Amino acid sequence: MAKLSVLDLVPICQGSNASQALANSLDLAQKAESLGYNRFWVAEHHNNLNLASSATSVILAHIAARTQSIRIGSGGVMLSNHSTLAIAEQFGTLEALHPNRVDLGLGRAPGGDEATAAALRHRRGTFQDDVAEVLHYFEPRSAGQAIQAIPGVGLRVPVWILGSTTASALLAAKLGLPYAYALHFASEHLDQAVALYRDKFAPSQYLDKPYVMVSLNVVAAETDHEAKFLFSSAQQAFINKNLDKAAGIPLPVEGYEDKLSPEKRSLLDKRSSCALVGGPKTIELGLNAFLDRTGADELLIMNQIFDHASRLQSYKILSNNIGYSNV
Repeated sequence: MAKLSVLDLVPICQGSNASQALANSLDLAQKAESLGYNRFWVAEHHNNLNLASSATSVILAHIAARTQSIRIGSGGVMLSNHSTLAIAEQFGTLEALHPNRVDLGLGRAPGGDEATAAALRHRRGTFQDDVAEVLHYFEPRSAGQAIQAIPGVGLRVPVWILGSTTASALLAAKLGLPYAYALHFASEHLDQAVALYRDKFAPSQYLDKPYVMVSLNVVAAETDHEAKFLFSSAQQAFINKNLDKAAGIPLPVEGYEDKLSPEKRSLLDKRSSCALVGGPKTIELGLNAFLDRTGADELLIMNQIFDHASRLQSYKILSNNIGYSNV
């Protein structure tokens, strides 16, 4: 049975602020730990009024210090925005503080628009070379090695390749690393990417066989109707962002899809195909079908629900009623 984990984008709801969003994320991490979820990952995003997850390693340090056992990690660090040495040092420091609890998921995209990438001093090196540098910094010290990540050197922080294309899958397979597919925003290449990864996987010092995790947008509630209502917040946020009107996760709206123009509905159809929305039975059937399709070893569950209590309840329904928890 697949393990369950959490992907958090640290959503900022309308009428709230980043401080509250970060407090909600900590609360979610603590609840996820008590429910038996395996990991709590935070994704790097920049210049997005809906999300407060720009300083990923800082957020992870805050959460790790206030939890006991759940693995914490990046889902992911957008490596082109950073010095590879700095990332190795940051996650080496996290591992030194919280041994055997830290994951480093690495992504290729900048996590924002071109202007924001430039402001972050977006690097132009190849992703494969950057990943190799990070892996090298975690290796035991070798003679003549002039530059070391301290903390970092000799610490086996698990490195993951994140992506939504066949290129990322092939890189993960070539390096013998675990692979996480970002289904929560891109569905086109899922089946091909996962198949290629498994077919081309080369056992390595890091991993002896393929390991696939898929991020999935799941909104669970007591009934299908309630779940659809809660999901309308994420739908509105998606439409608003596409119209450059992002200003926080909105309140849910009853019958939201029914009020949309054909153009907006078309935008949503593609997005909604990457989500499971419903009551316990609907979610259970959907997850079983998804696991039959992908054979995923782990599911990384995310959602953007306006009401924090309802968000917690969604994760509780998954763990208590569906039977996928790691307890």
